[in-house]
Amino acid sequence: MLEWAMRCPFCSSRDTRVLDKRDADDVAMTRRRRECQQCNGRFTTYERPEISTLMIVKKDGRRQPFDRAKLRASIQTACTKRPISAETIEQMVDQIERSLRTRDGLEVQSSVVGDHVIDRLRALDEVAYIRFASVYRAFTDVSSFEDELRRLVKS
Repeated sequence: MLEWAMRCPFCSSRDTRVLDKRDADDVAMTRRRRECQQCNGRFTTYERPEISTLMIVKKDGRRQPFDRAKLRASIQTACTKRPISAETIEQMVDQIERSLRTRDGLEVQSSVVGDHVIDRLRALDEVAYIRFASVYRAFTDVSSFEDELRRLVKS
């Protein structure tokens, strides 16, 4: 029986072999460490089950598919130059996606996603939280920014 072959990202050869296979921590995902038999390049692949498309409902009513990369990028932007590892950010993305998928229905308001990020960043890093909140809550002036800082200091 022929198995689907993963292409090498270095030389595009289909002649690769799995060196190590592990279930990734805290998520339904399999991590495979591979080696290309052609160029000896090593790389990692991740396999996750394909599940129903989660739709995000924007403030204006538009719908778009949930995008892990977009969520990760927005969190990474808030965490720029902060002592927060890529693994921590990836775990946060996993937790948020898992939480969204356990809700009833396949549509989620964008505000729910933002609230999940806000809550986790508040607990993780105050600077990253303020950065994200300034965009997410669309502060219109300095006083609304100051109000958010006061709420942060009180909590």
